[in-house]
Amino acid sequence: MPPEVKRHIFEAFFTTKPDGKGTGSAWRSARRSRGPARRIDVESEPGKGSAFTVRFPAADAQAV
Repeated sequence: MPPEVKRHIFEAFFTTKPDGKGTGSAWRSARRSRGPARRIDVESEPGKGSAFTVRFPAADAQAV
């Protein structure tokens, strides 16, 4: 993705889709995964793709 898009990807209602076709965010998707996401990192190169890394805290050994 181009840098001007990457700057906005964690904004709650940012989308590159036409009006009414997308309002999700990477952060909200991670929160829905039933875990307390602490951080999302993104690497992207136009024409090559994007990689998202979602980081969660380590599980408590006694809780597992």
